[in-house]
Amino acid sequence: MPTNEQLRELLEPATTALLTIECQQGVVGGESALPELAQEARESGALDRVAQLVSAAHRGGVQVLHAVAERRPDGRGANHNARLFRAAARLPVQQLSGSAAVQIAPPIEVAEEDIVVRRLHGLSPIAGTDVDPLLRNLGCRTLLVTGVSANVAIPNAVFDAVNLGYRVVVPADAIAGVPADYTPVLVRNTLALVATVTTTEDILGAWK
Repeated sequence: MPTNEQLRELLEPATTALLTIECQQGVVGGESALPELAQEARESGALDRVAQLVSAAHRGGVQVLHAVAERRPDGRGANHNARLFRAAARLPVQQLSGSAAVQIAPPIEVAEEDIVVRRLHGLSPIAGTDVDPLLRNLGCRTLLVTGVSANVAIPNAVFDAVNLGYRVVVPADAIAGVPADYTPVLVRNTLALVATVTTTEDILGAWK
């Protein structure tokens, strides 16, 4: 774990951005297509901690981006090359563009200055989206990754950001996956090798 001074330097507001991943109604909300994941995100407190970090970022002048996964009603451009995509297409709740399912879920608040990046394909919130050029134009050097899921999108985002040259910070208590005991294993054995792992409390302290 980094020292308080190291974390303050790493999370300098002018060069830091916070990315929330798939914290949308149809994923972590009450009408989720993935109820087990939604339950874990809420009962573990991860979603509340994402909201705390977003609020602190707003107060401290840290840019917030929200990565949303969605699909067109006709499915054009969507992937079909993995079991995950085929299973998602059969779920009773669809992440359709313009629907309530792709709106950011409470208790996370979206401010006017936030940027919402929507993708119609793939697994990554970064690769093949506008996130990288937006971050570069914003002068971002450190990316704070939060949200769901630890199974797929979170590691995708961390690896992509590292490969693109960003310093990545992961608050281990502000991400969630299923089963519950998988997330700490992923953090300890994979994400900690390439990212700075810390806690929501320490990040909030660094931004005070």
